[in-house]
Amino acid sequence: MEIANNTPKTLKHIDLSIQISLNGLSFCVLNKKSNTITYLKHFEKEKKLSPFVALDFLKHLFNTESELQQDFNNIHVIYVNELATIVPKALFDEELLADYLKFNSKILKSDFIAYDSLDINESVSVYVPYVNINNYIYDTFGSFTYNHFSSILIEKVLQIEKHAEDAKLYVHVNKEHFEIVATDKGKLVLYNTFDYSSQEDFIYYILFTVEQLKLNPEKIQLIFLGDIDKESNLYTITYKYIRHITFGTKPNTYNYNNKPKSNYSDFVLTQSF
Repeated sequence: MEIANNTPKTLKHIDLSIQISLNGLSFCVLNKKSNTITYLKHFEKEKKLSPFVALDFLKHLFNTESELQQDFNNIHVIYVNELATIVPKALFDEELLADYLKFNSKILKSDFIAYDSLDINESVSVYVPYVNINNYIYDTFGSFTYNHFSSILIEKVLQIEKHAEDAKLYVHVNKEHFEIVATDKGKLVLYNTFDYSSQEDFIYYILFTVEQLKLNPEKIQLIFLGDIDKESNLYTITYKYIRHITFGTKPNTYNYNNKPKSNYSDFVLTQSF
């Protein structure tokens, strides 16, 4: 999705991606000329914010972080929330956006609903962005693009799995929620997101998904992405039940001024350019 105006922009080579979650904000700055990610930083909150407080926090960071005070050529916003669903393009009707969401998300009549087209598998991601944040970025910077987190995650996973001949379960881990993307022979089978507060919650949702898809936990390949490593309790409990676990790899060749935690962390944020 793009918001644009007719004001000409000075051509530069610095792009910014902002990941917006009510649990915190993340920023990634890419120098396209040197193919280098020069800034990658997370600002987490202990308590979940409202969209209004999240906007105040965003304004504060733009005023206090020197790396965010550059003249960016492109700005891309990624919304991370549970207010999203995937619709096959053949069944999609732009007049029915609220109907697609109301069965699995709590939405208000006043919510603005957007959608991303996923050409890679002829589907559409329908979701709720935060309009107050969109308005602020447009008023401050002019034209920009935005997507839902799931759109980028699904697209990148399907690109990786394009020529696969087996089933895979991708689990992207965040602080208090995680996403599952299930594929079979390169095709999307399922996307879902789950909140968790304990390792028991975490493994329950994974095993429930495995059961519902009639997968064999002794044979299915599970690939972790995001904020997880072999030392974490989440990995340990998953390995008790799923035998074949690996960690993913970001399909890019960026240089980094500051090395990220792993080659599979910040998977969506760094793939959004």
